[in-house]
Amino acid sequence: MGIKYWTDEWAKAVCRECNTSQAYKEAAKKWEGDMYFVTEPEGPVKERLVVYMDLWHGECRSACRITDESEKSPAYRLSAPYGVWKQILEKKLDAVQAMMTGRLNVKGDMAQIMGMPRAAIELTNCTLLIDTEFPD
Repeated sequence: MGIKYWTDEWAKAVCRECNTSQAYKEAAKKWEGDMYFVTEPEGPVKERLVVYMDLWHGECRSACRITDESEKSPAYRLSAPYGVWKQILEKKLDAVQAMMTGRLNVKGDMAQIMGMPRAAIELTNCTLLIDTEFPD
């Protein structure tokens, strides 16, 4: 049995993977900025789900599920319907490609994100190490 999708436990598991991944540390060593990862309702997901990650110079300083989006003011907000996130997490859709095509909506300094595509790829790779239990 895996860890339920977009839960506090899932967010913390991704954070641990980032902190043990040498590839992520190297790719994101110049990254500065915390983020909201937002799943918009679609299919089996009936409510907006938000995960917060504080990412700083190749380290995840904290991660958690957020129930009130006004709780924090992250530098970035990445949002997409459930189906898009699921495709990214199943490695059926590249996260950078999803950003470039508008399937993954980005708010924040797009130039910084596009200047560090390896960091996004390695962050995605860290999520792939989690045995994610998707909603039916």
